[in-house]
Amino acid sequence: MSLKKIGERTFKLNNPPSILGNYSIVGPKEGDGPLKDYFDEILEDDLWGEESFEKAETKIQEQTIRAAIENANLSLSDIDLLLSGDLLNQIVASGYSARGLSIPFIGLYGACSTMTESLAVGAMFIDGGFGDKIVCATSSHFSSAERQFRFPLEYASQRKFSAQWTVTGSGATILSAAGEGPFITYVTPGKIVDPGIKDASNMGAAMAPAAIDTLISHFKDTGFEPSDYDLIITGDLGIIGKSIVMDMMKEEGYDLEGIFTDCGAEIFDPYKQDTHAGGSGCGCSAVVFNGYILKEMKKGRFKRVLLAATGALHSPLITQQGESIPSISHAVTIDINRI
Repeated sequence: MSLKKIGERTFKLNNPPSILGNYSIVGPKEGDGPLKDYFDEILEDDLWGEESFEKAETKIQEQTIRAAIENANLSLSDIDLLLSGDLLNQIVASGYSARGLSIPFIGLYGACSTMTESLAVGAMFIDGGFGDKIVCATSSHFSSAERQFRFPLEYASQRKFSAQWTVTGSGATILSAAGEGPFITYVTPGKIVDPGIKDASNMGAAMAPAAIDTLISHFKDTGFEPSDYDLIITGDLGIIGKSIVMDMMKEEGYDLEGIFTDCGAEIFDPYKQDTHAGGSGCGCSAVVFNGYILKEMKKGRFKRVLLAATGALHSPLITQQGESIPSISHAVTIDINRI
């Protein structure tokens, strides 16, 4: 019998882990966007001295993790477990990053939902007494993801207006059994939701129903209302997906006006930066969370935040075979105080 499960699928943590440190690194395009002042490090170029974009992404993730550990006044030997993932085949950016860190490693794949997946799993590990200090991280890179999921960069394909721009960046969060917060207090794992979308250039429409499903389950399980949060933010739905969530949640009786936004809608200026429907990639919610959200929480602007990142669990092969795009959304509550 679960002593921590409330409602259908939410877990209330009895010993909420504290966020002890964090760090974010972004590429030059992200560093030219509306949230540029929140990121810890902005690269001058996407290769960062490496021979390939894949090697650059590995370097970005590894350096982000190292910096987050240092930010928490810890050393590599203090870390019990690393939970990380990325968008590349066999999550190689995370695997090769972990190779350089020599930390016990569990690789995760939730596509663009990987940041909240790692936070959820890490928080439950600590709450269950299986570790004291855990790193939760992820990364993505526009150039490595673009040529894996869509077309070679040299092909210069025309992007649809519903398409999103994969974020180049990495975010890492250090969770600890002890600390002064902010704290992860609730976890709501997602279910697969498939609205039948087959267009890989319209990810906002494909993933929005999964976000809606998780948000409604979270509110029903916890008894919270949207107004109980200072900020409700999804990951990587972009402008189109954000609009769908707003409209459909209102139809379900949840008014998110003035409380809700999306990481992919915030990270770029779509008009000045030509990013069409906004940002995407698991690095998107990672850098927005570890940059904008946590820094605003520490300033006292946000006292309770619901982060619900979404992921499209598809591949080019399966969509080329005519399959639709199943999606998922995992949610975590972050409180400035332990409850």
